[in-house]
Amino acid sequence: MTAIPKIETSKALPIPTDFGIEGMSCASCVLRVEKAIAAVPGVASATVNLATERATVTYSEPVPTEAVLQAIAKAGYEPKLETRELGVEGMTCASCVSRVEKALKTVPGVKDASVNLATERATVRIVSGTSALALEDAVRTAGYEVRRITADRSTDDNEDRRDREANRLKVSLALSAALTLPLFVLEMGSHFIPAIHDWIMVNIGMGNNLVIQFVLTTIILFGPGLRFFTKGVPNLLRWTPDMNSLVVLGTSAAWSYSVVATFLPGVLPSGTANVYYEAAAVIVTLILLGRYLEASAKGKTSQAIKHLIGLQAKTAYVKRGEDFAEIEIEDVVLGDIVRIRPGEKVPVDGRVTGGASYVDESMITGEPLPVKKSAGDEVVGGTINKTGSFTFAATKIGSDTLLAQIIKMVEAAQGSKLPIQALVDRVTGWFVPAVIAAATLTFVAWLLFGPSPALTFALVNAVAVLIIACPCAMGLATPTSIMVGTGRAAELGILFQKGEALQTLRDVDVVALDKTGTLTKGKPELTDFVVSAGFDRAETLRLVASLETHSEHPIAEALVAAARGDGQALFEVLDFVAAPGYGVSGRIDGRTVLVGADRSMTKNGIDISSFSHQAAALGDEGKSPLYAAIDGRLAAIIAVSDPIKETTPQAIKALHALGLKVAMITGDNRRTAQAIARQLGIDEVVAEVLPDGKIEAVRTLRSGGRKVAFIGDGINDAPALSEADIGLAVGTGTDIAIESADVVLMSGDLNGVPRAIAISKATIRNIRQNLFWAFAYNVSLVPVAAGVLYPVNGTLLSPILAAGAMGLSSVFVLANALRLRRFKPN
Repeated sequence: MTAIPKIETSKALPIPTDFGIEGMSCASCVLRVEKAIAAVPGVASATVNLATERATVTYSEPVPTEAVLQAIAKAGYEPKLETRELGVEGMTCASCVSRVEKALKTVPGVKDASVNLATERATVRIVSGTSALALEDAVRTAGYEVRRITADRSTDDNEDRRDREANRLKVSLALSAALTLPLFVLEMGSHFIPAIHDWIMVNIGMGNNLVIQFVLTTIILFGPGLRFFTKGVPNLLRWTPDMNSLVVLGTSAAWSYSVVATFLPGVLPSGTANVYYEAAAVIVTLILLGRYLEASAKGKTSQAIKHLIGLQAKTAYVKRGEDFAEIEIEDVVLGDIVRIRPGEKVPVDGRVTGGASYVDESMITGEPLPVKKSAGDEVVGGTINKTGSFTFAATKIGSDTLLAQIIKMVEAAQGSKLPIQALVDRVTGWFVPAVIAAATLTFVAWLLFGPSPALTFALVNAVAVLIIACPCAMGLATPTSIMVGTGRAAELGILFQKGEALQTLRDVDVVALDKTGTLTKGKPELTDFVVSAGFDRAETLRLVASLETHSEHPIAEALVAAARGDGQALFEVLDFVAAPGYGVSGRIDGRTVLVGADRSMTKNGIDISSFSHQAAALGDEGKSPLYAAIDGRLAAIIAVSDPIKETTPQAIKALHALGLKVAMITGDNRRTAQAIARQLGIDEVVAEVLPDGKIEAVRTLRSGGRKVAFIGDGINDAPALSEADIGLAVGTGTDIAIESADVVLMSGDLNGVPRAIAISKATIRNIRQNLFWAFAYNVSLVPVAAGVLYPVNGTLLSPILAAGAMGLSSVFVLANALRLRRFKPN
């Protein structure tokens, strides 16, 4: 097996590298870090500057960056790392990916590098301060072009570049096909159709026929097919062959042999002066066809990103002086007052200042029903106003808007690698050299042991082996499925912040949920208000709510909100008294009103036994009843609770249907938690826990090797989201919870959880199908191309068929990945 030699970016010693270091506070820290780095074998010296928090390291021999980073960490300090992205042009297969990654990893200061063939991007984890030029030089030395990716560069640039490449391929394919058709007719037609053979012999002559074929094939190889030579030959000379190199070797062998047979037939053994011009030409044409179909399909894999970008408004009507003027979206500044009319897109994020309307937020949350917006409500850029008109103040613009962040998250997830990709990376490192070795072995075996004419058989079968092998399909198998899967998930309101979450989520055994704001609405509401005989409900609620306006308790807020929701005007309160642990009292409109727990009623001599049945029922539901008394008479029993979201029961059933256990982790009292668990069919309950306790609860649920997914929305959920095998944040929650999560559900609908798991399973299943096809294709057809079936049944694989099969393998993988665009959760 031939190994790919290590790519050397320079014969000289590595240039000095700067390492950013956090945590140093004094001169002793500087000394400790310098000693730690200097102790690394191959480090000549290390100089640390406390003021700049940087260490400059010089080398006596090449040293892995990871060794220096580990030395800094062992000394007790944190090396500063950052992530940088580079666009890489010219990659065609998995071998290209492997080569670029290896080249980048040789650059001093690079901790890790990951290259994605589908997105044509390299994500590099580097020491803060590492030269961008060094990264770019490494990529160019490996034989590829670099495209800088900047924050202000439109994502459309990448799509425009792909469209231009697809158009170039289309022109090359058309020219190659136009020249290949007459060539094919001249050669193959004369073999199978006597009339064509006779016409050629009479009107052209065999010698002229061969010259015409030579001219046409040469134009095809060094015209439309020149792209294979410009990439493949330099990589061969570097001893780092790729897919282009295989095409060059195969077509050049067929063309060169044919040229000798045409112009110097006497140097070949008797009976072997055959020409294979049509094979070389058809191979180029079919591979160009495959590349064109592949480029077209690649464009479709990023449809979700195109759709998201298309949601962005181009202009906005902004208040300038006394009037509103239409300006470019880039000119909107924070605090600008923006006017939205019916049917218009909301240009940036903001908060409504006037007017009201219904806004379609389905493109962000996946929820189909428009949402009512009025003063104080937040609106999101990219959503569509329906019927009304309103104004809002811009609170987030440019790259800070929610839509921009969503696009950034989707792009990051699409560019990531899954653990399942590790096998592909190991195989592709040696795949192309192994194919060349197999082709060489095939040629020698047929030449030594094949039937007459042995040289002809040896050449044809060796070329077939070179052409049939397809690392393209291997390289596209995983990233294309990730691109389409994460894009489809985004359309459903599910954002995978990390691509790895796709693989992790499908393997979870337990789904643990926070209660408040996740299972429930997160805002207490008046759920029960039953009055005694002789009391009017509306009047009693009005008196109770008036009293509660002087209290800051959440229960008080719920009672006041309920009364105001009924359109009631509240009374003035006199002699207000709050007794902690008991309740509140006061005089309202000449009447004495008391609201509190049962102990408050007992203390004031008020009998509550008439409500014993209702109190027991509320207790079973996990609600703590309150009572109201007016002028010393029991007036009402009251319950305020955080109601369960309407979609929660359905989501729990869906999780159970997936075979998952559901657990609830909450800081609420055990009785309330158990009541909710019974109501929803939750399997396990961990109640009365603080944020640190949630971490321990996740660890407990993980016992027995179970994988745990945690769903939360609040600041207190962030530790548990980070601790779980995978964290899912409800998008209506806090920013810190969202930042701690691996997956974000853009709406508050918990049905997003089973949807996310379902698309995770579908995507990984799609990846496995692609990988099976890519590997099975090569494992089965390379031996066939080598001729292993010839002794059994006389089967040989024509290089032309090999070229067609090779092109179709990549198209098959892309087409299979594109099926995820039609994914619909049950």
